[in-house]
Amino acid sequence: MAAAAINRRKAKLEVRLARASDAPGIAALVDRVYGDRMSGYSRGMIRAQINHYPEGQFIALYEGEVVGYCASMRLDERLALSPHNWAEITNDGLGSRHDATGDWLYGYEMCVDPKRRGVRIGQRLYDERKALAQRLELKGIVFGARMPAYARSRRKVAGPDDYIAAVVEGKIKDPTIGFQLRNGFEPIGVLPDYLPEDRQSLGHAAHMVWRNPYVDPDEPPRFRVPRDVESVRIATCQFQARAVQSFEEFVRNVEYFVDVASDYRADFIVFPELFTLQLLAYEKEHLTPMEAIDRLTDHTPKLTAELSRMALEYNINIIGGSHPTRTDDGDIQNVAYVCLRDGSVHGQEKIHPTPNERYWWKIKGGNSIEAIQTDCGPIGVLICYDSEFPELGRRLVDQGARIIFVPFCTDSRQGYLRVRYCSQARAIENQCFVVLSGNVGNLPNVDNMDIQYAQSCILTPCDFPFARDGVAAEASENVETLTISDVNLADLTWARAEGTVQNLNDRRFDLYRVAWTRNPPGERPSAPPPTCGTAGPGGG
Repeated sequence: MAAAAINRRKAKLEVRLARASDAPGIAALVDRVYGDRMSGYSRGMIRAQINHYPEGQFIALYEGEVVGYCASMRLDERLALSPHNWAEITNDGLGSRHDATGDWLYGYEMCVDPKRRGVRIGQRLYDERKALAQRLELKGIVFGARMPAYARSRRKVAGPDDYIAAVVEGKIKDPTIGFQLRNGFEPIGVLPDYLPEDRQSLGHAAHMVWRNPYVDPDEPPRFRVPRDVESVRIATCQFQARAVQSFEEFVRNVEYFVDVASDYRADFIVFPELFTLQLLAYEKEHLTPMEAIDRLTDHTPKLTAELSRMALEYNINIIGGSHPTRTDDGDIQNVAYVCLRDGSVHGQEKIHPTPNERYWWKIKGGNSIEAIQTDCGPIGVLICYDSEFPELGRRLVDQGARIIFVPFCTDSRQGYLRVRYCSQARAIENQCFVVLSGNVGNLPNVDNMDIQYAQSCILTPCDFPFARDGVAAEASENVETLTISDVNLADLTWARAEGTVQNLNDRRFDLYRVAWTRNPPGERPSAPPPTCGTAGPGGG
């Protein structure tokens, strides 16, 4: 009996690929390792790392708790072996410079819980990296390694190069570089100012490589991205503004299109910005803008409950346009409620209210924009005017989003074309799909819904795998309809690695970056952390 009980005991230590759902545990590990000495990763940054290269991120769990994490990406040799710093090579820790055709595996994080020494967690994570590089027949592994003993040894050496040479010769002991030398890594130089906030290393890093013994270094590799099929069906609803007599009637109108999209087995359906203003049509008296906001706020719990119900019952992800509401802090926000078919509900506030929204509705802009994890991969939402700010689309794609939904509400052709042209630009510069959904018709007694102009569409990058004009599908102008199209997410992977132009890979990180100064509530600032924990084996 005792032997049988022992056989049923669960393994205490597990090493596996990281998942997006592991982000809270990884963030907690980073906080334990770095403490207040340096800023850690936000959960969004960790999800971005996993989204960009899920095969390259590993975690170690001890009795279910995350106790180790290493992050990796593939890079071209020219980039991996040339001088660089941590922020530049990783795009501030997002891992968005991953190149699916890269011939080197680049490690940019190794983090081990200091309380779990003695079980070789760092060794196990390094072994996973080596196995990955060998399986893919990459040239090897490269990273910038901390030099934690350099600051206290600087008087003994002429500089960082001399320090590394002394460590290699055994004259100085460095726990990080020593560990890596024992694991077959070798220094090829110094990366000056690799991580300025790493005081123990005086900001520098040793440029370390491990060469795959099963690959001929003189034979140039040629990695190709397979033309796979990762099909997603998208439905965009061009919704008619109409007077309704009750909340229930409004829900029935929405549910009709959800039902049709579900019958076509769509994975997503998106509704327009401000589509819930129809709920003001059956008010007995004219409401001031503030009264209207409060009345709409009263509908918010019922609205999200109904959208969530539909998402579950019809097995479809719903991007619920946008709904003006007064949030818990008293501010008035324009919020897109995204209800997924797993039952989860997410909110994305509009970041940039238009001058009209600020003046009449006192709407304030939100402070964070995050990719949303779905069963079809991460997505993003840019509400109307937000599509005209390229920084937001870039942030979503840097977090892994491959589809961006743009609910919009425009009263004129000029306004519509601003959204349309900017959304097409977002699709091209970010090599992603962008989906627009707008209102048509009018509601004479409801402010902001007097007249509408829309031609909803599904936009693509402009390259060989995609639609000839960069338009997968579009609706007829100003008629209520549902427009449906299949898109192949694998085409994006191919285009980013082997397309005629490669906008994401060709960015000049040495010249510019977009720095996001605020994080979601409850998350730490996303300044770059060091390449390893002070108590871990260290380095990349």
